[in-house]
Amino acid sequence: MTGNELDTAYTALAHALTRVGQEKSPLFLSMLCLSLMSRSPDLGQVLALIEQAQAQHSA
Repeated sequence: MTGNELDTAYTALAHALTRVGQEKSPLFLSMLCLSLMSRSPDLGQVLALIEQAQAQHSA
């Protein structure tokens, strides 16, 4: 994905989160993550990304 495509995707995500609202955002993000993970052929990469995200939000 190019930088512009990533920006477009990020903007679409931000708008979607605004539309679903703060209360439903955790469920929305969980559903999105499961959908994206199901499209990845590489379990190791998915697990590494989970660990990376957790590390950034722990401590």
